[in-house]
Amino acid sequence: MDWESPNPRGLGVARRGAPRVHLRCHELREKSKADLKQSLDGLKSELAALRVAKVTGGAPGKLSKIKQVRLAIAQTLTVMRHKQLASLRSAYEGAKYQPLDLRKKKTRAIRRALTKSEKGAKTARQAKKDAAFPQRKYALKA
Repeated sequence: MDWESPNPRGLGVARRGAPRVHLRCHELREKSKADLKQSLDGLKSELAALRVAKVTGGAPGKLSKIKQVRLAIAQTLTVMRHKQLASLRSAYEGAKYQPLDLRKKKTRAIRRALTKSEKGAKTARQAKKDAAFPQRKYALKA
């Protein structure tokens, strides 16, 4: 490199001559499901070609592109998954039960705790006792 890098290991710095397959997630979110599937197939075939080039001793530029293509595949799959979950969430909106992967994670203890209605439930006998002997309200005269 003919320029001095402030970052000695070159992390996060675009190197000269490095090919770019840069995808932005906000751009991917605007695409339809079919477009995402098509671009994913293209990226996978490109990755396969790059791996063949790696084995046959291809150009070093192609070898450095493998990482970027893998990242692009991961981003595409992530956006597809998020879109699918969003559509499922809207489908199950207001339903009594939801699939486990759509429920709130919280903590294990909170998930196993009694619900508000279960916590406040009383036996018939206890309800009768409470009705027969209500809390008396009174004040002492000074």
